[in-house]
Amino acid sequence: MAEEKTLSFEEAMEQLEIIVDRLEEGDVPLEEAISIYKNGMELSKLCHEKLKSVEEQLTQILTSDGEKETFTIPEEE
Repeated sequence: MAEEKTLSFEEAMEQLEIIVDRLEEGDVPLEEAISIYKNGMELSKLCHEKLKSVEEQLTQILTSDGEKETFTIPEEE
């Protein structure tokens, strides 16, 4: 589905919510349910990729001299 590549994260999440609601109703014919499920998996993958991209961007900070530096938060023990 090429069109998902142009969706924003929020639009993809809205479509996923609609898909979940339809599938939870339980009155969708099997063939249609499979198609809807596949579409949902593609949307889920798109959302995951967008979140991963944002996470990678957020882990980079600029130092005072303009160089990028990886930002990490030490985990509490």
